[in-house]
Amino acid sequence: MVIEEKALPGRRGQAARNDGAILGAARDVFLEDPKAPIAAVAERAGVGISALYRRYANKEDLLRRLCADGLRRYLAEAEAALEDPDGWRAFTGFLRRVVDADVHSLTVRLAGTFTSTPEMAADADRSAALTGELVARAHAHGGLRADVVSQDVGQLLELCAAVRVPDADRTTQLRRRYLAILLDGLAATGAPLPGPPPKAGEFASRWKRAV
Repeated sequence: MVIEEKALPGRRGQAARNDGAILGAARDVFLEDPKAPIAAVAERAGVGISALYRRYANKEDLLRRLCADGLRRYLAEAEAALEDPDGWRAFTGFLRRVVDADVHSLTVRLAGTFTSTPEMAADADRSAALTGELVARAHAHGGLRADVVSQDVGQLLELCAAVRVPDADRTTQLRRRYLAILLDGLAATGAPLPGPPPKAGEFASRWKRAV
C-alpha cells in the first residue's frame, strides 16, 4: 500500500516548495558553471535572493547541502543493494541506480569548492566502507574480476557522469550504454588489467575538510 504524504500547509508548505526549487536550480546552475554566482540560482529558481539567503548563508553553504544530499543518496543506494543476497546482481544494480541518479556529476564537479563538514566526512567514510562491502560480496559471488578494488568504483562512476549532452533523456541513454560496456569489463572473464589499482585515499586531496 502506498501512503501519500500530506502537503505542508501555509508558509511551511511554501518554504518547502521554495527550498526544493532552490536546490533543483542550484544543481542545474552549478553543473553548468561551478563558479556561477548565487544570484543565478535565485533567478533560475524564481525566488527572491532574500528567500535564498534565509535558507543558505552563502554559496558555500548551498554547495555543501547539494553534495551532502548526493552522499546520502549514494549511501541509501548502497544500503539497499546490500539487502540483495546475490553479490554480483547487488553490485551491478547499485552501479546502475547511482548512474541514473547522477550522483557523481555534482559531487565530483564541486569537489574542492567548499569545506566539508565532519558529518560529510563521516558519510564519505561510510560510503567507502559500503562500497568495499559490495565489491567483496561481488568477488565472493564470482562475478567480479579479482583485480578490481573498491577504489576503482568511484572512477568508473565518474566516467559515466562525464557523459553529458544537452538532452537529459539522451544523456541517460548514453550513460546506460557506457555503463553496460564497463560492466562487461568488470566481469570475471576479462583479461588482466594493466597497471596497479588506485590506492585508498589517492583521490581524496581534492576535497577540503574542516579542521
